[in-house]
Amino acid sequence: MYEVLRAGFICHLGVISGGVPMVVPTVYGFDADNLYVHGSAASRSLTGREPSRSRNGSEADTGTDARQDAPGGSEAETSAAMGTVCVTVTHVDGLVLARSVFEHGVNYRSAMVYGVPRKLEGEEKLTALRILTEHSAPGQWDYARQPSRKELAATTILAISLAEASVKMSSGPPDDGEGPDAALGLWAGVLPIATTWLAPIPDPLLPEGLTPPDHIGVRAGTRLS
Repeated sequence: MYEVLRAGFICHLGVISGGVPMVVPTVYGFDADNLYVHGSAASRSLTGREPSRSRNGSEADTGTDARQDAPGGSEAETSAAMGTVCVTVTHVDGLVLARSVFEHGVNYRSAMVYGVPRKLEGEEKLTALRILTEHSAPGQWDYARQPSRKELAATTILAISLAEASVKMSSGPPDDGEGPDAALGLWAGVLPIATTWLAPIPDPLLPEGLTPPDHIGVRAGTRLS
């Protein structure tokens, strides 16, 4: 499981919000015991709260700017509102192209984590935010300006225990190499897929001559998973 989690930084969080199922992509980090997900304090997917409604009964547009978001409820309120959630992390390694359409498939690695999320506060929240940052961008936490109290208040970090999790994987060539379809004379095999970090693209407003720090530049040309 840890190998699957280590190979990516985007997960899909499945929750029930106001009786409606939602699946939301978000960044994650993890340690030996917990998976951490990050988002806006006003996000329905991270609080389980029902949306506010306008006078005509439609959902009100609360915006997505974290600077305007109001903090969510307490740890107990958040856990009770969200109930059990499911978080998935999936890496696609290749298309399996067989001699018959029926035997086509995908080589993949996938982890699913189940649990009741716990909203983090104080030092625990700051520690989890560092884990999140360092998981996707090692070295960036100490390089960049760290969050202010206002920014922390506008951010929600949830912890989901890794105690309940499952891993599924599939790899290898098609399964029809020794059956009757082997005599068809058709090409079969795997079309691999790889995600690679490219060269950093500087902000056009950077002062001239400012180059990426080593912890960023060294990743160019390397594979993500």
